[in-house]
Amino acid sequence: MHKQRSLGESYEMLDRRHWLTRMGNGFGGVVLANMLANDKIQAGEQETAPAHPSIVYPRKVKRVIQLFMAGAASHIDLFDYKPQLIKHHGKPSNFGEPVEAFQDGLGPWLKPVWDFKPYGNSGKMLSDTVAPLGKVVDQLAFIHNMVTTSGVHSAATLLQATGFQTPGFPGAGCWISYALGSMNENLPTFVVLPDHRGFASNGVKNWDASFLPTQHSGTVIFPGKSSPITDLNPHPSADFVTDSGEENARATLAFLNRQHASQRVDDPRLEARIRSYELAGRMQVAAPEALDLSQEPQYILDMYGIQPAGKQWPAEINAPEEAHHFGTKCLVARRLLERGVRFVQIWSGNDNGFPRRNWDSHEDIKRDHGPLAMGMAVGATALIQDLQQRGLLEDTLILWTTEFGRMPSSQGGVGRDHNPYVFTNWLCGAGIKPGVTFGESDEWGYKPLDRSKPTKVYDVHATLLKLMGVEHTKLTWRHNGIDRRLTDVHGHPIEAIMS
Repeated sequence: MHKQRSLGESYEMLDRRHWLTRMGNGFGGVVLANMLANDKIQAGEQETAPAHPSIVYPRKVKRVIQLFMAGAASHIDLFDYKPQLIKHHGKPSNFGEPVEAFQDGLGPWLKPVWDFKPYGNSGKMLSDTVAPLGKVVDQLAFIHNMVTTSGVHSAATLLQATGFQTPGFPGAGCWISYALGSMNENLPTFVVLPDHRGFASNGVKNWDASFLPTQHSGTVIFPGKSSPITDLNPHPSADFVTDSGEENARATLAFLNRQHASQRVDDPRLEARIRSYELAGRMQVAAPEALDLSQEPQYILDMYGIQPAGKQWPAEINAPEEAHHFGTKCLVARRLLERGVRFVQIWSGNDNGFPRRNWDSHEDIKRDHGPLAMGMAVGATALIQDLQQRGLLEDTLILWTTEFGRMPSSQGGVGRDHNPYVFTNWLCGAGIKPGVTFGESDEWGYKPLDRSKPTKVYDVHATLLKLMGVEHTKLTWRHNGIDRRLTDVHGHPIEAIMS
């Protein structure tokens, strides 16, 4: 047997299963159990290693894709048709009560800036700028009475992403990773695909694991960039780094870290770091293949709106650049799901730049929403159709959200101010009743029609968790003397939209 000297000690070069067996009990036994469980995951013998006590329901959903429109998408210009706004367009707005607006955007009533038409057997009214969604509208479940507790972007975004409007709490994908574990040891459990222009409000705070073990944080990938995953591979200038040298360095680092961790079994931070290094090594092989869209046939690229430079698109695709970028993220998401990633978060809109390249349309709804909405609609429609034709929609849930809505009154004539008082979410896929609407906003799209029974993000998160088999009140982590959970102390699954 070949001998190798490492850190002053010699050992036999055995395969990992025999090597771990010879480590015996104690820390080595724990590692062995985890490694063997991962072998079963890879072989398809089991879906996930942990069995968290919060898993009490039949699991209808294995995977989640969250589509997040950063900056506050206008429900009344996209999905929530309000004839009263058309009838009273240009007349002084009257809400029947004092209104606190973020930027005093309480001008005259402003009708939807696009025409609405009915689509599908459900006859759901959609605006022209999201018309591509008409192909799949009978598979969507809309929630039109969403409310939030803040009209400030950073706080409201955190609330939708983490269940709390202050920093320091894990993202929804982190909680799902903690409860259900991985379906593939070569890729992260939770992946974040930001807007190609940069992060939205709060940046990494939206998907950081916070007080949960660090390995449950979201891994950021920028599809289409020359280096989609930061620091995954050595910089091109480091031509002295060889594959064998890097492998030996990782082995040495793993040995030192394991030795250090075995003496500090109550400190999870080093174990999380070890897992991160190990995952990074495996991702160097798995991630480039998962992100390689050249393996996709042209008709799939066309369906997602992914275009080579200079290609002419049909006139109805009036935002080819946005369709290209959002469609790329949607197709990458599908490829990640196929390879065992459990939670993918796709962002549209960033927090920088002017004219705005997010959904915060104070100045001009048509200018700002138009390209983003069309790009989103093309990509999301393709994603739903593609998942369905591959049989993946049967156990995948898609959640579309934004931090709040926009006011039915005008700001500067053609813009809209923040509206935390009501907005829209929609869901699609496993465990969701297709072609239904739950909750209504009032005649103006200002507040819920029934103000005593609004829907909150806690209810959406509780629904998501239940469909994944998790009782949201039992998914907890003790932190600073409190049993924290994704839904805080609120939330009820929305049974009316669950199949």
